[in-house]
Amino acid sequence: MKLKKRRFVAVLFALGAVVVWLVVNPASYESEYIQAVNDGADWSAEAVSEPDENAPLATEILEKLEVKGRAPKTGYDREQFYSGWPNVDGCSLRQRIIRREFGESAVLEECNVVAGEFDEPYTGEHLKFSTRDEISKGIQIDHVVALSDAWQKGAQNLSAEKRYEVATDPLNLLAVDAAANKKKSDGDAATWLPANKRFRCQYVARQVSVKYKYSLWVTEAEKSAISKVLENCPKEPAIGL
Repeated sequence: MKLKKRRFVAVLFALGAVVVWLVVNPASYESEYIQAVNDGADWSAEAVSEPDENAPLATEILEKLEVKGRAPKTGYDREQFYSGWPNVDGCSLRQRIIRREFGESAVLEECNVVAGEFDEPYTGEHLKFSTRDEISKGIQIDHVVALSDAWQKGAQNLSAEKRYEVATDPLNLLAVDAAANKKKSDGDAATWLPANKRFRCQYVARQVSVKYKYSLWVTEAEKSAISKVLENCPKEPAIGL
């Protein structure tokens, strides 16, 4: 009987150690949203050009978001979300997002995209790259809902695992022009929208979808800006919900 109790205590101790290790090592999480990239999930701009008749409308999801003021930025650090791009079956998530956007034009060297072209969503320009160095300098992976913005609108109250998901969910990631991404910085829809007006509906629909998925809120000014965009496309579907 004593031996059984000792074994039980040992099992509980081992499980507790695993839980603690996961909490302090968020990069170890292997979640469906990451694996989806490897399974061919396509959340690019083109993938939502044809509305899904079963998807809720972005306007409907927007009305479900809580409206509150921006919380202080105190304590914010990117490492509160993640410390770098995770690997998906041995390949960087950054490279997988670039490959997703480049589509069939992507030229690969093992995991790395070294050439290709795509219609860049934020500027509307068709960009071509012939070397890996050009891609490295010209393309950044944008968090559609900026991590700083997420932190000030609810993410600081999320678990480490959920914050990791916000940072690495393909729904919240787009390969975009580096200069355009720098201009956006950590702005929300009230302070920054893509210069490419044709992409704005899809852009705010993606923001609304990410915020709903992770229980983040919007400010009054942000909601007003998103509503104004969606007036031009009231049938725009939410994404990935």
